[in-house]
Amino acid sequence: MKSIRIGTRNSALALWQAREVARHLQNRNYLTEIVPIVSSGDKNLNQPLYSLGITGVFTRDLDVALLNDEIDIAVHSLKDVPTQLPQNIEIIAYLERDFPQDVLIRKESARNKEFHELKLATSSLRRRAFWLKNYPHAEFSDIRGNIQTRLQKLEEGDFDATILSLAGIKRMKMDIDYEMLPLMIPAASQGVIAVAGHSDKTEINEILGQINHKKTQICVEIERNFLSTLEGGCTAPIGAFAEIIENQIRFKAALCSLDGKNCIATDENFEYNETENFGEKFAKIVLENGGKELMTEIKNSY
Repeated sequence: MKSIRIGTRNSALALWQAREVARHLQNRNYLTEIVPIVSSGDKNLNQPLYSLGITGVFTRDLDVALLNDEIDIAVHSLKDVPTQLPQNIEIIAYLERDFPQDVLIRKESARNKEFHELKLATSSLRRRAFWLKNYPHAEFSDIRGNIQTRLQKLEEGDFDATILSLAGIKRMKMDIDYEMLPLMIPAASQGVIAVAGHSDKTEINEILGQINHKKTQICVEIERNFLSTLEGGCTAPIGAFAEIIENQIRFKAALCSLDGKNCIATDENFEYNETENFGEKFAKIVLENGGKELMTEIKNSY
């Protein structure tokens, strides 16, 4: 078989993730080639591809490359992947999850401040809402970019701390101080590298099945089903995390209002079976307990 073309975004973290997938494939004696994909500003995205529902801001260019047969597979941070995928694209494999947590990183001048005193830089609706739930008078600044950019902005900006995914820090082997945040429920599928493929490429998809981590797949599918049932196409402050503990799954999740004052949470332990859609089941309970009105309120805020 010819070399498997692995598509990836061009950032340092994305390239690390692509190399990790390549390593798994090479360990099974498959040839690989990493293909960095340029941003959508450099592409001519024609109307038919948009009509397929390519919406993910971080995944769109790789979706297009898959559909145009420029690459064989695409590697993503799964939390960036929309729950609704374009026609003919599917998630084929999940690597074993590592470090799903959110962590707090302070600048030196804020080292001795209490949590409620911190001015936080984060653009995440989820992180803001969960923080406001505990510290209702918090102030925020917007911050975007990759990890290195955000850390630079932290040093230069008029705020005290930021919140990042621990997975990115660990993968980049960054030597920085951080604090765990038990008050945060991670984003659905945070800390998981996923491989997307074209549904027509059955031979490559069978190969990817060899590197799939089944326990991770079970957990993130519950989380993503929960998310998709709640969202209805709207971005909202939602945390969802499933983990397998012995023979049971523990699922913690919450939907919060934008100001953090109203949070509807669920914390379930159950035995898994393949026939039941647990994510949808628990999302419907949240919707029936006030989540429907809360989602309407969030949608009307945009």
